[in-house]
Amino acid sequence: MDKLLIKGGKPLAGTVEISGAKNAALPELCAALLTADEVTLRNVPRLQDVATMLKLIRNMGVEAERGDDGTVRINAGPLSSPEAPYELVKTMRASVLALGPLLARFGEATVSLPGGCAIGSRPVDQHIKGLQAMGAEIVVEHGYMIAKLPAGQKRLRGASITTDMVTVTGTENFLMAASLAEGETILENAAQEPEIGDLAEMLIKMGAKIEGHGTRRIRIQGVDRLHGCTHQVVADRIETGTFLCAVAAAGGDVVLNHGRADHLDAVIDKLREAGATVTAGEGFIRIQASGRMKAQSFRTTEYPGFPTDMQAQFMALNAIAQGGSTVTETIFENRFMHVNEMVRLGAKIQIEGKVAVMEGVEKLSGATVMATDLRASASLVIAGLVAEGETLVDRIYHLDRGYDQMEAKLRGIGADIERVKA
Repeated sequence: MDKLLIKGGKPLAGTVEISGAKNAALPELCAALLTADEVTLRNVPRLQDVATMLKLIRNMGVEAERGDDGTVRINAGPLSSPEAPYELVKTMRASVLALGPLLARFGEATVSLPGGCAIGSRPVDQHIKGLQAMGAEIVVEHGYMIAKLPAGQKRLRGASITTDMVTVTGTENFLMAASLAEGETILENAAQEPEIGDLAEMLIKMGAKIEGHGTRRIRIQGVDRLHGCTHQVVADRIETGTFLCAVAAAGGDVVLNHGRADHLDAVIDKLREAGATVTAGEGFIRIQASGRMKAQSFRTTEYPGFPTDMQAQFMALNAIAQGGSTVTETIFENRFMHVNEMVRLGAKIQIEGKVAVMEGVEKLSGATVMATDLRASASLVIAGLVAEGETLVDRIYHLDRGYDQMEAKLRGIGADIERVKA
């Protein structure tokens, strides 16, 4: 099992190339299942979750070819088995995104209940209720969602769907399913994340009729068929935010190419309040930081609020910032699992229910720590960059699920970090 060995205390300087977003690439790979034509995706990140999704769709009979330049070509014409088995999806929650496209195109789907990071409940009941509203018959048995259309019904039917909570993958599933449904579908309480907007733009290129993406209310007019397209995956705002926090914590001057500041307003506002200088232009973000930042309190909420996927990374910055702060997590109930590991490095953090109460310290001390989930891994890497001595981060397979060559990118801007083979 690989580990990362970090020797802290080095400021960061240079340029980082931001990869395509994992949370856009995964639903867009599933969207390719909606057509028998070839779909080309560019800027697809090299991540474990992406490799798992490619393996999953190939298992269905799909032809998927990956190039060295970040391009993936998918031909779902020969798809013969609309099933996502447990052994292929047990490490990845995004597998549920295959349900809507398979049901819309083939009238049936068998998809394992998903796995992934153990950060809390992400129930699939919203997906099931929405697709049932579109006419699907779905049962859950033996760990699988088994979906089909009723006898005599050839297509899903448009519906008005209001989810009980804001759900990103639910919104994505309904977007894809409704694109091939009969009639109009209206999604109320839809998620507004940039990755959803990117998926909608891809579907529009394929011939879908979608309005309102990026707002709480999305309208989809179903079409008879979708065709192939070429689409570039949007830049990863969470990778961007992670590097911004790393520079703010360690100090330095770094330019993030392809970074989208308009997708990170809440995080950038907090970084500026903390004392970092953040400037942005077309296709880049620059951050300059020196000395200890000022601790910032924040509360995670749905986009465009402060993202839960950036909570742990900003906590690493708060750990060595001046003053106290409170961090309130409202999205996932188990997303403070990195706290015990940060405390091992010398951070002062107390957990009170959904709130972490922090007091910044002047320095952290290197130690062996264990990653518990994807974003926790990134927060421990940031903490290691500023800790005195050596920090060894174990279980970094979590990191590889969501960050494309993170240690190589950090080395490129001056970090002393290496991957250690177990």
